[in-house]
Amino acid sequence: MYCPRMSKERAGIENSRRPQFQTAGAARQSGLWRIGALLAVVSALALFACSDDRRAPLPDGPGTIADELRRNAENFAYAIGESGGTLTFATVSEPLTFNLALSKDASSSGVLGYLFEGLTETSWLSNEVEPALAESWDSEDGLTWTFLLREDVRWHDGEPFTAHDVEFTFNRIIYNPEIDASARATFTFRYFDQETGTWMEDQMSVTALDDYTVQCVLPAPFAPFLRSMGTAIYPRHILEPYVDGGTFGEVWGIETDPSEIIGTGPFTIDSFEPGEQVVFQHNADYWLTDEAGNPLPYLDRIVQIIVPDLDAELSQFQAGNTDFYGVPGREFAELESMQTTGNFTIHRRGPSFGSEFLIFNVNPEGVEPRQLTWFQNTRFRQAVAHLMDKDRIIAEEQHGLGYAQWSSISPAAGDFHNPDVRQYEYSLDEASRLLDDLGWVDTDGDGIREDDSGNSISFSLATNDSSNLRPKIGEIVQEGLANIGIQMRLDLIPFSELVNRLANTYEWEAAIIGLTGGPEPHNGINVWHSSGSLHLWHPGQTEPATAWEAEIDELYIEANQDLDHGERVRLYHRAQEIVAENVPLIYTTHSERLTAVRHVLGNTTPTLYGLWDVRYLYRTDQ
Repeated sequence: MYCPRMSKERAGIENSRRPQFQTAGAARQSGLWRIGALLAVVSALALFACSDDRRAPLPDGPGTIADELRRNAENFAYAIGESGGTLTFATVSEPLTFNLALSKDASSSGVLGYLFEGLTETSWLSNEVEPALAESWDSEDGLTWTFLLREDVRWHDGEPFTAHDVEFTFNRIIYNPEIDASARATFTFRYFDQETGTWMEDQMSVTALDDYTVQCVLPAPFAPFLRSMGTAIYPRHILEPYVDGGTFGEVWGIETDPSEIIGTGPFTIDSFEPGEQVVFQHNADYWLTDEAGNPLPYLDRIVQIIVPDLDAELSQFQAGNTDFYGVPGREFAELESMQTTGNFTIHRRGPSFGSEFLIFNVNPEGVEPRQLTWFQNTRFRQAVAHLMDKDRIIAEEQHGLGYAQWSSISPAAGDFHNPDVRQYEYSLDEASRLLDDLGWVDTDGDGIREDDSGNSISFSLATNDSSNLRPKIGEIVQEGLANIGIQMRLDLIPFSELVNRLANTYEWEAAIIGLTGGPEPHNGINVWHSSGSLHLWHPGQTEPATAWEAEIDELYIEANQDLDHGERVRLYHRAQEIVAENVPLIYTTHSERLTAVRHVLGNTTPTLYGLWDVRYLYRTDQ
C-alpha cells in the first residue's frame, strides 16, 4: 500500500496507500503532508516480528540519520495541546477532483486525505498498523477477517457511520467494473491455481454482519492486508444514488460545493478558491480525543495557499506567512543560515520514498509505429539510461542533497530495497556503442541518427512546467541525446495536462514524471503489474506484452501472498533486478527529505515516516 498517504498523512506522515502522480510540490514535500491510509514496512501477519536489524541504514554514513529518526520516534510522547489556531502552508498543487475514489494525483488525495479515513491506519512513529474506524479485528486463518467498528463515528453531515458504508465502498465502488476506482488494483487478489496451472484473479467478499461488524473473506493470503484496509471509506447514504444512476464519475467534481464532500475525517473543506487557496475547518464531532479526553483535532483551521510556482512557495515561507516548507537542495544552504532568525529548524530525513523518472510510451494506441519500434527496444532505453547524468543533477540542481536512484524501491524502505541492481553510469561512449550495435547511425551526415529503416530518430519529451527540477532534467537529457545524434524536443505543459496524457489519452512519446512511494512494496502493484492503470509505459494489458513483464507480474503476486518477510524481500529484490535490466522507467535521483518547520507547533518530531499527526498538532504561540 502505498499509502496514499499513510494514514495520517495528515500532516507529516509520509506513506501513500498506492503510488500516485507527484506534482513538483508533492515531490518536494513527500512524506511531509499527506493523509490517508498509512502502510507499513512489514507483512500484516508478521507485523510485530519485525526488528530493527531488518531495516537497512539510510545512505548517509553508518545509518546516522536513520538511527536518529528512530530514536526520535521511540522517545516521543504526545503533550496535551491547546485548542485553536491555524496551520498554513503553500503549494503549487491544487486538487484536480474531489472524488477521492477516482483520483490518481497526489494533489487531490493530499487535500481529500483530511476528510476520509479507513478501518486501519499506520503510525507515523512506528509504522505499525493501528485501529482507526475499526476498533479491533480478528482472524484465525489469515483469510477470514472480522472487523468490529467504532460506534461513535458520524459522517460530517451527522449521519452514523456503519458497516453498511464499508460494504458499499468495496462492493459498489472499488469492485464496480463501471467505476475506474484507483484502489481496485490493491484489492484484486491474484493467485496460482494448482488444478488448472494458471494465474487467477478474484475479489474478496465484504459483508456487513450487523451495523458495526464487517467480515472480509480473502481468496488467497495477502501479507499487507491490514495496511490495505486503511483505504478510504465512503458514505453510502450520499453516493449510492449516483452509483445506481451510473453517474458516479460526475459526482464530487472540482466544481462541487465543498460542503457536499462528506467524510468522517478530522477536517472538512470550508472553502476552495481555484488558484488561490483551500481552507479546512476542524470537524467538531470528530471521534478521537487526547489522553485527557479533550476533543481532537486541536487546530481550528488549515489553510493551503495555492501559489503559481515554487519560488512563490519560498517567498511565502520567508515572509513568515507559512508554518512549514519542503526545502529543495538548491535552497538548503541559504535557509540553513536563517534558522535562528527565522524561528525554524530544517529537518533532514534521508532519501525520499518517491521517484522521478523518464519514461517512453510503448502503448500501440499512443505513438507512431516507427517510434514504437524505438521505444520497445531495450538497448535503446539502456542507451538513454547512460545519458542520465545523475551526478550533475545532484550537484547542480540538488546542491549535493540527493541520491542517485538505480532501483525501483527506495533505500528508505529498508531491506526491501535492493542495492545491487544494474547501474547505468553516465557515458556518452557507452550510449553511442549501444546504438551503433543496433545499426542506428547517421548515414546522411545531418547529425541525426537513423534507424535501420532510414527514419531519423526524433521524439518529444513532456513534463510539467510548474517544476523547477523536471525541466532541468529534461535539458540535461536533451543535451546528452544531441551529443550522440538523437533529436529531442522538450514540451513543458501544465501538470493536469501531463497527467491526462499519461492516464487517459495516451498521446505522448516520452515524459518525465514522478510517483509517490512508501515502505510497503505491494502498494506499487498498480505500477508494476502489466494490468495496472499506472503501468505507465503500456497500461491495462490483458496479457503481459513481454516475458520480463510477465515475470514481474508473478513476483509481485507471490510477494503479496507470502507471509515470510525474508521471502518477500527475496522476491522484491528479484523484481528490482528485472526492472533495472529492462529500464521501463529511467530513474533520476531521490531528493533528500528536507523540511523547514517553524518553532510554533507542538507534538512534532522527525521520524522515518513523518513529522506529526495533524490531529494532535497544536500551536504553541497562542
